[in-house]
Amino acid sequence: MRTKILSLLENDSRLTTKDIAAMLGVEEAAVAADIKAMEDGKIICGYHTMIDWDKVSEEKVTALIEVKVTPQRGQGFDKIAERIYNFDEVSSVYLMAGTYDLAVFINGKSLKEVSSFVYDKLATMETVISTQTNFVLRKYKDHGLVFDRAKSEDERLAIVP
Repeated sequence: MRTKILSLLENDSRLTTKDIAAMLGVEEAAVAADIKAMEDGKIICGYHTMIDWDKVSEEKVTALIEVKVTPQRGQGFDKIAERIYNFDEVSSVYLMAGTYDLAVFINGKSLKEVSSFVYDKLATMETVISTQTNFVLRKYKDHGLVFDRAKSEDERLAIVP
């Protein structure tokens, strides 16, 4: 039952325990107890709202920064990742397999603010070997949610004889 509850909440965190109980055909008290236990056990880590910032007048820039680092003896990548994720600008940090070690997602008000973060805070860390910054131009899908772009059905140009 826990996996089903988690899937439902992941898709819509506004569901009530009553809604979930009805969907699963179980008692509301059982659902409430399971959710509480999963919150206490840090299985459920928070509830988030997806916002299409392109539809808001406030300018916002999202960047993916690929970071190569030298792992620290006895601590590997964990201590470096912790230093990075403690910066306010950082929204996510992932350990990667491939051409770089860490994927760092940050949000800023402008390209200048993002670049300032990279060269003032990130690139100056003694364990950072190199960085590559990639700016998000448009989100099409995020966390399973497809962003509506309200496009017409046929965007081809009309050819007039």
